[in-house]
Amino acid sequence: MNMTLETTADPSPKELAFLGERLSAFNDSDVGTANRQALAVFVRDERRAVVGGISGYTAWGWLYVQWLWVDERLRGRHMAGRMLDAAEQEAVARGCHGALIDTFNHQAAKVYERQGYRPFGVLPDFPVGRARVFLQKKLLA
Repeated sequence: MNMTLETTADPSPKELAFLGERLSAFNDSDVGTANRQALAVFVRDERRAVVGGISGYTAWGWLYVQWLWVDERLRGRHMAGRMLDAAEQEAVARGCHGALIDTFNHQAAKVYERQGYRPFGVLPDFPVGRARVFLQKKLLA
């Protein structure tokens, strides 16, 4: 079999989908079906424009918060906590027992800790001069 190794900064969506499908099939056979479902929470202003939100998914009994953003005008109003509460409630309704989030912003880490998340890992210099903190929370039904 003749193979080549290709590095690209422009992978096609079709190729990325193929990789995701193959890895999911392997994981499903290895540890069981993930039952992965997207989960999003949005905050909208009076014009219905998004001024905050969470994007992530639930899988294998866990909520993973991939992105959490709050418009500057809403910061300091506990909006992140309210969005996390909503995402966690939905995750519990889906049968989740834990939640995972990460950040390299120390202020965001403090917000997550106030919400009950506890650090379990740190990756120094990600990015250089910062540390990426991984936090988890046990969800109660």
